[in-house]
Amino acid sequence: MDKVYLFFISLLSLLSIILLFKPFTPRKRRNLAPSPPSLPVIGHLHLIGEPFHRVLHDLSSKYGPVMSLRFGSRQILVVTSPSAVEECFTTNDIVLANRPQLLSGEYLDYDRTTLGSAPYGRLWRDLRRISTLELFSAARLKSYMAVRQDEVRSLVKSLSQDVSQDFTRVEMKSRIEGLSYNIVMRIVADKRFYGTEVDGFEEARKFKDLIREIFEVSGASNVGDFIPFLRWMDFQGLEKKLRKLQTESDSFIQRLIEERRSKRDSTTSCDGKAKTFIDAVLSLQESEPEYYTDDVIKGNMLVYNANCGNRHFISDHRVGMSLLLNHPDVLNRAREEIDEHIGHERLVEETDLPNLPYIQCIVHETLRLFPAAPMLVPHEPSEDCTIGGFDVPRGTIVLVNAWAIHRDPQLWDEPFSFKPERFEEIGNMGYRFIPFGMGRRQCPGAGFANRVVGTMLAVLIQCFEWKRVGDELVDLSEGKGLTMPKEKPLEAMCKVRQIMSEVLMEL
Repeated sequence: MDKVYLFFISLLSLLSIILLFKPFTPRKRRNLAPSPPSLPVIGHLHLIGEPFHRVLHDLSSKYGPVMSLRFGSRQILVVTSPSAVEECFTTNDIVLANRPQLLSGEYLDYDRTTLGSAPYGRLWRDLRRISTLELFSAARLKSYMAVRQDEVRSLVKSLSQDVSQDFTRVEMKSRIEGLSYNIVMRIVADKRFYGTEVDGFEEARKFKDLIREIFEVSGASNVGDFIPFLRWMDFQGLEKKLRKLQTESDSFIQRLIEERRSKRDSTTSCDGKAKTFIDAVLSLQESEPEYYTDDVIKGNMLVYNANCGNRHFISDHRVGMSLLLNHPDVLNRAREEIDEHIGHERLVEETDLPNLPYIQCIVHETLRLFPAAPMLVPHEPSEDCTIGGFDVPRGTIVLVNAWAIHRDPQLWDEPFSFKPERFEEIGNMGYRFIPFGMGRRQCPGAGFANRVVGTMLAVLIQCFEWKRVGDELVDLSEGKGLTMPKEKPLEAMCKVRQIMSEVLMEL
């Protein structure tokens, strides 16, 4: 950011002269939200750093729960108030149904034709309907339950083979990544890329490298999104990286599509419904090939892997386990609940979750403290509107700081403490608990994520005993990126519970 700042200053004189000669056009006076002092040309970009959500929280603490910023040529509105969030996603829900047009969406979202980036309209509504019916409906969640349980069993089997009756040091990051991505890829493309029984080691390696690079590039801030002059220059070299990554991902995913296309006749279920997301869109492609193109399929496959495969599952699992290691009393209570309601003759299954309310409380409390998306995906009003009594011009980027709302002491008792029991007594949490967003562009996979995370935590607690590697608490420091990744990989001491040995042997 220092390099960028110095570059802006060097351009300031020239740009100021140009602005002086620009014809003056009187503008309607607007009642904008409070704002910090800004600099010419760059606005408030010099105030921004990492972690992004913490920086915005500090600014909002000074300038108010509805705050206005300017990033270069773009107006920004930051919301950290439940009442303002409610106004965004009730009164202004349709107005705020668009996404900002950012550089990454042009390449990784195939010119903004994915569920996450498409403008509000027919394509977005169709993609939402497809994802709901083919991936996240009650019927589909039930039909894919065997896939999820199979991957959970595979992880438990692998972990039990690597540990013994004595505590053994284990690394959990790669195991959790494997579980998450295998579940999503089996549902989307009927492929398995992690573990010993993978569908082609070379293809699996390319997939892992591809996803890792996508997250590295997606997490990078692009100043050119806010100052067009720097976009033309590709000042940070980001566009070149995105173009290369898009070419690689396009080739990889196209092969998956062709594979599914060649197998469709033998993979259609008896009721005529496609078994995978690719199959579902290929069915629609037959009637409207110019509308449901291969690019639409490829872009949405990347979205599902990035969001379902990483953002929620991996983050929630790793942080949830870390919190349990730091709070053995919570871990013991969760184990007692499992032993009482499930016993030791079989593994916990998804259908058991309604009988394990404390496990659900742990999942909710993890999402409250460490939401996988601390800043909700940005919204952009399609017309002028008002939020919190302030004018919001069309084209403003609206950012909701879920992390700040989840830790607001006016909304939560002991907001920085890990207390799952707080969710035992809470009824309607309204707009103070929004880990998956709100409104019509809310994440459709919330139920899916909660099932996987809850089952995974319950099985790990049921089958193994856990403790920290040393006396120090597990480090929960945040790494770089927009999804609050843990800075340090999760390691723990683990051993098989003697009472579960027979069940694990049967795996």
